[in-house]
Amino acid sequence: MAARVAVRSLRERRRRAADRRFGVRLLGSAAVAAIAAVPFGLLLVLVEGRWQPLRRLDAGAARRLHGIALDHPAWTSTLRFLSNRVWDPLTLRTAVALLTVWLVYRRAWRLAAWSAVTAVAGGLIGLLVKTVVERARPSLEDPVARAPGFSFPSGHAMTATTSFAILLLVLLPTVPRSRRALCWYAAVLSVLGVGFTRVALGVHWFSDVVGGWLLGLAVVTLTAWAFEAWRADAGRVRADVAEGLEPELTDERPEPGSSGGKEEPPPP
Repeated sequence: MAARVAVRSLRERRRRAADRRFGVRLLGSAAVAAIAAVPFGLLLVLVEGRWQPLRRLDAGAARRLHGIALDHPAWTSTLRFLSNRVWDPLTLRTAVALLTVWLVYRRAWRLAAWSAVTAVAGGLIGLLVKTVVERARPSLEDPVARAPGFSFPSGHAMTATTSFAILLLVLLPTVPRSRRALCWYAAVLSVLGVGFTRVALGVHWFSDVVGGWLLGLAVVTLTAWAFEAWRADAGRVRADVAEGLEPELTDERPEPGSSGGKEEPPPP
């Protein structure tokens, strides 16, 4: 009996220490995400420095896609529907919020925290960078769409990157293995599709979209690293990204310390 009490006490202390380190790493990784992404930093320098090859690429893409949008109204209406309804940031953030509530209901507390922090950090960092850079949106004759605010990075592209990554990495364990590749394809195509609609509608430069993708990927990568560090501290097996962040999500007891299920074996 005394040995069991000692083991439980040791396990509980280990969990509390892991949770404290997880919180520090999660918040810290979100804070440094904007400056830790080297590819994004390089792109930002090129945008701020008005690098001519990049400006020519942006202008050429905007001009060609704008011409197609003007010549094909039905195509343009479809792009508007996808951009402003299906892939709208509000739609995607609502999906992530509902997912986070479900995770709380499932008592997957740390995964819920990861989901919420990743989504909120992505939105705030994107807004901060927009405010600092203050890049103007494309100005085209006969615009087919309009959008408020600054241009770099694309908020739609960044929100799509973080949101689909959250949905994918959380829900993969609930998907049969034979269909997981399809989920990856759908997520990647959706993220690419969001970026395409923003450039095709003339409300973003191509480099805005790439910047949104890179910055969103940086946020997800760093917060996912923090979550994986917590798993290691808690004595859990390293998760393969193809299995999702928490493969145990389908268990009755998805995380240490949640109610139900069997006790995990004592630490060695």
